[in-house]
Amino acid sequence: MPATLTNRRITLANHPQGLPLAADFRLQTEAVTAPGEGQVLLRTLYLSLDPYMRNLMDKTGPGYAQPVPLGATMVGGTISRVVASRHPGFHPGELVLANAGWQDYALSDGSGLEALGDMAVPSHALGGLGMPGFTAHVGLLDIGRPRPGETVVVAAATGAVGSMVGQIARLKGARVVGVAGGEDKCRHAVQELGFAACVDRRGPGFAQRLAQACPQGIDVYFENVGGAVLDAVLPLLNVGARVPVCGFIAHYNDAAPALRPDHLPKLLATVLQKRVHMQGFIILDHYGERFEAFRREMAGWVAAGKVKLQEHVVDGLENAPAALVDMLEGHHHGKLLIRVAAL
Repeated sequence: MPATLTNRRITLANHPQGLPLAADFRLQTEAVTAPGEGQVLLRTLYLSLDPYMRNLMDKTGPGYAQPVPLGATMVGGTISRVVASRHPGFHPGELVLANAGWQDYALSDGSGLEALGDMAVPSHALGGLGMPGFTAHVGLLDIGRPRPGETVVVAAATGAVGSMVGQIARLKGARVVGVAGGEDKCRHAVQELGFAACVDRRGPGFAQRLAQACPQGIDVYFENVGGAVLDAVLPLLNVGARVPVCGFIAHYNDAAPALRPDHLPKLLATVLQKRVHMQGFIILDHYGERFEAFRREMAGWVAAGKVKLQEHVVDGLENAPAALVDMLEGHHHGKLLIRVAAL
């Protein structure tokens, strides 16, 4: 390996109070260490940014994963190239799916690395053919169980997960209604992703417009957001509706309990009276037995043109903090990636 490599890494400087700020991150540089016996040195090419990262920035974390300690490198999935290897299973030049985090270079003992082989678009392994697509597939098909002719509503409809949920539901014969922030996103959901309708959650009269878009009620609601979107959905749920709970991004930046009406009684009454099946899930629980079958099916849909994969790419590792904030505020379409280096 070259003798003068320098690693830039972005670490967590402070636990955010509300929406993360530039001061909550720190860019550090250090010399790159050569791999030891059984190790590989990885060069980050693409870094995935995902909403769960905000939860890991809190002191206590979300419970299903360890929070990032102060001073530690921010975590994240990556597409990386093997630069040097003293591991029998990996060779210089190979592209791998890794969890190298927010940095230029990382050492790995090979655990969790997946060789990408001849994947046509390697970055898709971080999006539609990776964790976001898998999340949509498991949550919608296992919990949502859409049937032909039913109405499926998905929040954050043009995001990495929501865009996949809507397209899979459409393939299963459902009528898909998206909820997104902005007219441009709603046009994209209808014109590019094939949704039957999409409602701008930022526009006036949102709850009434959602009801108009769902004249037969809602049979499946894929929950990514919470907040005002969930409030508008609850009265529209049909008897026997299914609600996969993937996230609640509207509340990720809450610095303290909000002073808002208590909607818990309405939620519980709806679940009881409408016999709603509402279930949370964590995608980490499903990789061992399900992932390969998912990727084969999704790759077939993509190759046949039945599912479109969209990426929003931001150049430069140094821009990852601002891009994460933009994502949390809803300022992107599709899968958000940081291009750290050229393929």
